[in-house]
Amino acid sequence: MTNTDTHAAALAETAAAAFRSTFGTEPEGLWAAPGRVNLIGEHTDYNDGFVMPFALPFYAVVAASKADEWAFHSTYGDGATLGGATLDGFDGWAAYLAGTAWALNESGYPVGPTRFALHSDVPVGGGLSSSAAIECAVLIALADLYGHDIDRAEAARIAQKGENEYVGAPTGVLDQSASLLCEAGHVMFMDCRDLSREQVPFDLAAADLTMLVIDTQAPHRHADGEYAARRADCEEAARQLGVPFLRDAPKHAKLDDERLNRRMRHIITENERVLQTAALLKEGRTAEIGGLLTASHTSLRYDYEVSSVELDSAVDAALGAGALGARMTGGGFGGSAIALVEAASAQKVEAAVVDAAAQAGLPTPRVFTARAAAGAHRVR
Repeated sequence: MTNTDTHAAALAETAAAAFRSTFGTEPEGLWAAPGRVNLIGEHTDYNDGFVMPFALPFYAVVAASKADEWAFHSTYGDGATLGGATLDGFDGWAAYLAGTAWALNESGYPVGPTRFALHSDVPVGGGLSSSAAIECAVLIALADLYGHDIDRAEAARIAQKGENEYVGAPTGVLDQSASLLCEAGHVMFMDCRDLSREQVPFDLAAADLTMLVIDTQAPHRHADGEYAARRADCEEAARQLGVPFLRDAPKHAKLDDERLNRRMRHIITENERVLQTAALLKEGRTAEIGGLLTASHTSLRYDYEVSSVELDSAVDAALGAGALGARMTGGGFGGSAIALVEAASAQKVEAAVVDAAAQAGLPTPRVFTARAAAGAHRVR
């Protein structure tokens, strides 16, 4: 698929230039995959639940060509180049490239040594899926180079496999699905059980609304113990209930362990909020989803316990300045929040968020307006 997003094209030219200067040849192609914002449906993906992400116009881009050995170059940091005859032993940023190639081989789509130059403007550590963007750009590049026609839903599972088993981050499939499957101008309602999906129109401007993304500048890490602990809590709660996943838990289920009860309550109520949000958007009642966004944050803050001082400050300040709704987005423990605001109030809300962070001695947030962008594609 080719897309004419001019921003992705500009990033791709930077990747191509890096490829030429590093390897001395032209790349065989350029591929881009976006970061994402999850409108609602947090931590539900690995519980076989419902999610509603949309792609952001920030991209990871790879320039790539077949080669005699694996070689990974990145414009991150000092512009390191790593490589070798096998895919063994890579860590840091290179693990996301090597892990995706490994997962393709493991999944029956053989790929061989390839040179990559990576360039990305997806904020790292902002909870906007910078890692999934890299994985998906690499995956579609390798699929094209080695002649594999892979269904996008299956491709998301393969990219997730690389992150889970090679990188060691126990993430669900939301991020990769969003990067590969989202469409411009739409939010994607997806059932994580069977990966069935529906593209729901998401035209905020028509409703005189704006979605602010607030990168708190407090990095988060998916591979750390807290994310894995939440997933383990959900698996244990499901085991005690005798159901495959918490998506299958009875609405008013109770367990003896109060911590597990809180985790379960978040998953049950969050799935309900996703369904309600989808229904409202389909009816054109976009402004009414604000209360659901705020309820989601409250649940993540108190029941799932994955928020942070920075995220709570952003959400509270946005609501105090008149936002219709606000919530953390992404895995939590730092990262980003979103706020649904009336277009005329966007600057006021942004100022309030930045001021609240300053008064609390927190990092200065980066605030930008989100639009629903196109998913992963070949640039040229």
